Amino acid sequence: MGLLLAQRHIPLEFRKAHNDTLSLIYTALYVTFGAILGFTAFLVLDKYIDSQKTAASEAADVVSIYQLADSFPEAQRDQIQQLARSYAQEVVDEEWPLMRKDQSSSHAGELIREISESIQDFQPSTDSERAAYAQELSRVNDLTQDRSVRLLHLYAGLPPILWIALGVLAIIIVIFTFFIGMENARLHRWAVVTLVVAFALIFFTIYALDKPFGPGFRVGPGVFEQALNAME
Repeated sequence: MGLLLAQRHIPLEFRKAHNDTLSLIYTALYVTFGAILGFTAFLVLDKYIDSQKTAASEAADVVSIYQLADSFPEAQRDQIQQLARSYAQEVVDEEWPLMRKDQSSSHAGELIREISESIQDFQPSTDSERAAYAQELSRVNDLTQDRSVRLLHLYAGLPPILWIALGVLAIIIVIFTFFIGMENARLHRWAVVTLVVAFALIFFTIYALDKPFGPGFRVGPGVFEQALNAME
């Protein structure tokens, strides 16, 4: 609509006469937009990849806790392994669907605390038990850290100033295209529509990568399902 208004009320000859001046400003805007866009794309892609790695590391921590419990006496072993399975099941069945709504499971956090307490209640008496005890505590600490990082990626997004900068620059760039003088009005309209569609695709991609556990192209719970299979 903005382009149609510009074509109707601003003479073509007037717009063509200022094409050279507009191109200089347009180029500067494009360079600025491209620099901010590149920085933003790096941030969200790094966050998405790190979310995948963190989820895989967290699932591996649960499997390690389960396997190391084999060195414990039967009572402690069964308790720790049951809690490890329960945690992985809770993450798959309850927490992952909640993360699509930017929420997390308090029960999952409680299960980690119970795993830690179960390990600390055990008093090792042999060298092998002491080694397993130390490794179990280390894995629980790793599990806690990986879960914290995963939830950080869930709740923390791009700084609002980046969204504002990209949005304002995109709007200005589109508005500037209204005043370009082109002989073929239909081709001009198609060029502007193509630019707007490209910007919409860019913003959608950034938003999707910035929400790695949200709907759409999200990080799935497959690594925890594999962990459950390994424990079974």
